Amino acid sequence: MHAAEENRQELDSVSVLNAKRTLLQLLGRAGVFADDAEGLIALVEAGALAGACEELGASGGSVPGGEGEPYEPYESGRRDGARAVTDELGAIAERALRQAVDPDGPGAASASRSPVGRIEVEQAKAAVTPLHLAFTAASDLDPEVTEEVLRAVLGTMTPWQRARYAGRLADFAASHRARLERLYVEYGPGSATAVHSRYSLLHSATGVAVLERLATRPAALREEWEAAELPPAWLDGPMRAWEAVGRPRDGGGGEGGGGGGGVL
Repeated sequence: MHAAEENRQELDSVSVLNAKRTLLQLLGRAGVFADDAEGLIALVEAGALAGACEELGASGGSVPGGEGEPYEPYESGRRDGARAVTDELGAIAERALRQAVDPDGPGAASASRSPVGRIEVEQAKAAVTPLHLAFTAASDLDPEVTEEVLRAVLGTMTPWQRARYAGRLADFAASHRARLERLYVEYGPGSATAVHSRYSLLHSATGVAVLERLATRPAALREEWEAAELPPAWLDGPMRAWEAVGRPRDGGGGEGGGGGGGVL
């Protein structure tokens, strides 16, 4: 056995399972249902496997230190072996993710209009809050309305898309950071337009989520919005603001600016 393998610190399967049970018990005491907790842990486990696969792939081409050039037949075999291990680990990670997101079998998580689960709403809340606080410190919308808005937003996605929604939101905020900064200055809390109820969602953590859907799936969002019987003005305000801050500064903007066309 290699010296590095002899000194490697690893957890046995019983200890890993005990740590998982401990976490489930703690979450249960906090009011998280067992199925929801299991689903969250499964997502973390799948993500850990995917991260290990990515790290292994990144190091697969490196050559161990030593003098002289590596013997090519050996090096070729080593690369092939590393690639095979990486591929298998990637397949395990994909199966783990599928089991976490699609436990009812192939295709279930790809179906549109799948009911939005409670834990999916909680994941969305966790994703939107830090993004909102990156642009403004205030949040005025009450928790019940926040949940209704996020259910409408998530209703435009499949379960697979919801599982990756935090990353999608982060990418959206990073890609449109300057535009979002201008929007929250001109239409967010403390702005001259703050008195207008049509901009209420921009005072809430749900604002970034609604803007992302307006920019990518406006028709689907309006359909879910109507089904949830949410105020149409809550969509019209952010859409007008998004259009206004997308124009050059000398092109106007402000209250009442923008029409009802596309948002990008």
